[in-house]
Amino acid sequence: MSDERLRPFLIQRQSDGTYRLTVRDIRYNSQDYPIVTNVLQDEVFETQAAAKNFARAKFDAKAGQYATK
Repeated sequence: MSDERLRPFLIQRQSDGTYRLTVRDIRYNSQDYPIVTNVLQDEVFETQAAAKNFARAKFDAKAGQYATK
C-alpha cells in the first residue's frame, strides 16, 4: 500500500457551507499496515481553494494530495 492511495489532506464541507481541513499522519506498523491519525485544524475556510492554499503554505502540500468529503 502506498501513500498515494491515502491522501494526507482531507477537506470537508460543513453544514453551514464553510470548509475544514484535516491533516492525516500516516505510519506503517511492522506488517506494513497503515496507521492513520487525523488532526482537525482550527481554521475555518470560506472556499475549498482557501483550504488548499492554507495546506500548501503551512504543510507544503502538493497537487493530488487532497481528498474531499
